[in-house]
Amino acid sequence: MLLMLATLIFLAVCFLAYSNGANDNFKGVASLFGSRTCGYRTAISWATVATFAGSVTALFLAQALIKKFSGKGLVPDDLVASPQFVLAVACGAGATVILATLLGFPISTTHGLTGALVGAGLASSAGAVNFALLGKTFVMPLLVSPLLAVATGGLVYVAFRFARLRLGITKEMCVCAGVEQLTLPIPQPNGTFAAQPLPALTVTVDQPQTCTQRYTGTVFGMNAGRLLDSLHFLSAGAVSFARGLNDTPKIAGLLLVASALDIRWGLFAAAIAIGIGGLLNARRVAETMSHKITGMNPGQGFAANLSTAALVTTASFHGLPVSTTHVSVGSLLGMGIVTGQTKWKPVLGVLASWVITLPCAALLAGTVYFVLRYSIAS
Repeated sequence: MLLMLATLIFLAVCFLAYSNGANDNFKGVASLFGSRTCGYRTAISWATVATFAGSVTALFLAQALIKKFSGKGLVPDDLVASPQFVLAVACGAGATVILATLLGFPISTTHGLTGALVGAGLASSAGAVNFALLGKTFVMPLLVSPLLAVATGGLVYVAFRFARLRLGITKEMCVCAGVEQLTLPIPQPNGTFAAQPLPALTVTVDQPQTCTQRYTGTVFGMNAGRLLDSLHFLSAGAVSFARGLNDTPKIAGLLLVASALDIRWGLFAAAIAIGIGGLLNARRVAETMSHKITGMNPGQGFAANLSTAALVTTASFHGLPVSTTHVSVGSLLGMGIVTGQTKWKPVLGVLASWVITLPCAALLAGTVYFVLRYSIAS
């Protein structure tokens, strides 16, 4: 029985990691795709490589988060050591995240895990959750991080724009020219009309969403546009690396109850599952993050990415369970507010999904724990 439960826990944690990758992997590179710096396949491939590197680094640098998300202190120690409890948490959080992914909502795995811990804890016995610790250690960072990200994203963009103008770097807008087939009605001798296709040259000047904005000028003797693209890719890699560093320990922490499994192998398995989830199931969330929150050009996307990477990496080294989703969306939103490109209707939908995440995960995890306890007791 114990071996079977340990196997189920391992599979459930891998499922949670897969769901995390599907929902979260693209968040670091959303600005690359949204600003048309590169295509979807290039962006998700770069995100997978950088995220995996961050996950592996978590073996050495993120022990604080591993212990924190095992649930110790939030619920009684004897409950944390219960395989049924851990299995319920992994299933509840994983089901919540994969459901949001299928619907195209970028939600927080951190929120899902927190909700699942609370739901399974409440289902075990009345008053089994340390709500004081929940508020101080988990909820406060999750509430503060998006607000801080909005402010940071806006300020970083303003600082970069000021520097660009001082350096004399200007924007250039593309002009799209091509041949379009027009259909004209030609009168016929019998009094009818026949459709006649005729080629016509068209020239279009459009907004940044349609035409790609580029930068002209040089910085330290290098072309400004090419330099920005390189820095943009590096910043996207930094966000993805920070996400792997911050999220993988949260997921692998659930495996501490399975003492037969070395936690290092658990981290490695979670890293693999996160990568696969991103490669196979990230498209819907990619569209939301890249095109439905705000319009952006490469410079604006770079500013948002830099803000996200700095905040998430700092949180990881201090053991703070911030949400990469909240920080990433907050940084994009802050930049969008400053530039006036925010798309508020989709943003409000994303915010609503964040509110629903915790109770949904709590309900699912509580239900799974109740069923497991009843099945084993009978």
